[in-house]
Amino acid sequence: MTFRVLVCDPISDDGVAVFKNAKGFTVDVKTGLSEDEICKIVHHYDALVVRSQTKVTDKIICAGTQLKIIGRAGVGLDNVDTEAATRRGIVVMNTPGGNTTSTAELSFAMLLALSRLIPQANTSLRSGQWDRKSFKGVEVSGKTLGILGMGRIGTEVARRARAFNMKVIAYDPYASEEMAKQIGVEIKDLDSVIQAADYLTIHTPLTDETRNLINRERLARMKKGARIINCARGGIVNEKDLVEALNSGQIAGAAFDVYSKEPPEDRSLIEHPKTVCTPHLGASTEEAQSVVAVEVAHQIVDALTGKGIRNAANIPFIDPKLMEQLSPYLVLGEKLGLLGAQLAKGFVSEMAIDYSGEVTEYDVHPITVAILKGALAPFVDHAEVNAVNAPYIAKERGLVYTETKSSNIQTFTNLINVTLKAKDREISLSGAVTAEKNPHIVRIDGYHVDMKPFGWHLLVFNQDKPGLIGAVGTILGDAGVNISDMTLGRKEKGGSALAAIALDEIISEKILNNIRLIQQVISASLVNMGK
Repeated sequence: MTFRVLVCDPISDDGVAVFKNAKGFTVDVKTGLSEDEICKIVHHYDALVVRSQTKVTDKIICAGTQLKIIGRAGVGLDNVDTEAATRRGIVVMNTPGGNTTSTAELSFAMLLALSRLIPQANTSLRSGQWDRKSFKGVEVSGKTLGILGMGRIGTEVARRARAFNMKVIAYDPYASEEMAKQIGVEIKDLDSVIQAADYLTIHTPLTDETRNLINRERLARMKKGARIINCARGGIVNEKDLVEALNSGQIAGAAFDVYSKEPPEDRSLIEHPKTVCTPHLGASTEEAQSVVAVEVAHQIVDALTGKGIRNAANIPFIDPKLMEQLSPYLVLGEKLGLLGAQLAKGFVSEMAIDYSGEVTEYDVHPITVAILKGALAPFVDHAEVNAVNAPYIAKERGLVYTETKSSNIQTFTNLINVTLKAKDREISLSGAVTAEKNPHIVRIDGYHVDMKPFGWHLLVFNQDKPGLIGAVGTILGDAGVNISDMTLGRKEKGGSALAAIALDEIISEKILNNIRLIQQVISASLVNMGK
């Protein structure tokens, strides 16, 4: 099999070389294309690589009928319609660690340039002036640096600030206070950081929660004469509000590498005498460009060749070693969902999933996703539902699900219980993985069975009376259909029972109806459990 990769933005030759050297891969570098130009060719490719220039829109994603992966050589994904990609089952991945050092160094360089008015003094000197009085700066030593976001980059900025004898405080609701203390950072709430900072540097992603996070109201609460640095994402700081604060003297200066629109149409911030501005250079070092290009290329090659998915924005990463352990549970989960949906004979609206025993030692969310995938498969084109978009499609179609864990070991050392509710009925199923790592269905609606969940199965609910198996066997034998396996279960002697019969091939509706006419039969269903 040959995988084709389209690179739409300039990336390091080192990254392109990874694709060229990978067995079974071809790569085309076509930069500067318009949306329509990309749409005309993208259907030929399995993966798309971009930086920040190309906007991967819903239109492009819909045109990419063969796309499996969109790779961003960098951190931010606001130029990729991740929701549209998820809906289409396309993995979106980035390289969050590749530009950590370059962006941290730029942020601190901007802080120093802002403090000592270096760009302004340089421009003045180049124009022939020798003006020392106009460029009196401030020292950073002893000042308080407020950091919004203590991820990789925020942490590296903090380390550099501590080396310059700055007091560092930070806001990050997900940060480890213990880790922060180790590098000399005090974690505070947002308002406390904003009010105490002499310098405020932004290191958060752009989300609905962070858009316009620093606005007129919060700028007014900052120290008079404070300074702001943003090398993260445009739109986190309201630029118009910031210009007003610069004009009033509330804010002494600002250093920006990113903007709400790039390139900016409104140049009031860029041309302001109190700002230092650069054209989105955070990752623009030789080292960073090589690292992110090589990383995203290796991630795409590994994902397409089945070696694991890393740094995906819309699917959790599963370590290959963990995947080896989870694999039989993933198969079992999908089969439970598939069986339940077929027995429900209608769209499943609710699903309760309970894990017990040894399986609870793992992160079970990927198994839950596999169950959803199986439950959706009979109602959605198989090619359209996968481990990426199953939760999205479930939500879109109104399938509500819950997930619980119990460490109590029941009849089996590991057990997955699934209850599915459809319009007309409720189905309960249980599955387990054997010591040989084989998935088995062990209960169907309370009937104990031992069903290998592959291929075609005839499920016959019946009265527990003699003669049923012989009658079913005769009908199948007369039709030339072979039985490959069979398991029987009942709740009590003489009550109701279930026969789960594995078949070598599909049977016709006529044969199925003949089985339904057997006196003891309550109902009979044919289910396809796949390969």
